[in-house]
Amino acid sequence: MKKRKALVIDDEQIVLDSVKKILVEGDYDAEVTPSGRQGLEWGIQKNYDVVLTDIRMPDIGGMVVLRDLKRAKPTLPVVIITGYANVRSAVQAMRLGASDYLEKPFTPDELLKSVDKAVQTAASQAPQDQTLVHKEEILRVLERAATDGEFVHQLLHNWADALDGYNLNNAEKLALLTGDIDWIEKYAGPLTAKQKRWLEKPLSAEMLRTYGW
Repeated sequence: MKKRKALVIDDEQIVLDSVKKILVEGDYDAEVTPSGRQGLEWGIQKNYDVVLTDIRMPDIGGMVVLRDLKRAKPTLPVVIITGYANVRSAVQAMRLGASDYLEKPFTPDELLKSVDKAVQTAASQAPQDQTLVHKEEILRVLERAATDGEFVHQLLHNWADALDGYNLNNAEKLALLTGDIDWIEKYAGPLTAKQKRWLEKPLSAEMLRTYGW
């Protein structure tokens, strides 16, 4: 029987070494990289059964990895690796399409159970739409964010929870929360400066460091 293949993305070498050892002993082939950008490139170009990614990395964060991997391969399960301080971000990532999250430190059994479950669940579920299909809802969010400071506060601190009142798929929510202007304009057409105002906020270095964007 062909071994399943996993990709692990984490900027801590000790985590990469540990996770790879556990996965290999659990009968997975595993490739690892400390670079979020390289991991995203590999995840798109190569064939994996599951990807594990840290939520916070120096170059690009786990939310962006999740966003772009799901766009390219909607059926590919992504498991978030996180420290205690970022569990809330990992929970939000699950609301946005991640299969599960693992809080450091985790046991070999916890890791293998999470990965096995993610692979099995992905094989039995239909993939979510990864295109922008709710243009008017996107514009409603952007118009409100341009004038409603309290709503912006909710977006910055509650992420996906702040979008519960809008009819949006996970790809659309991730595009809004990660400030992906290019992707939104690809489907919705050119945005005004007013509409772009919120989208430019998540792109700050502080947001990237804090939330894994």
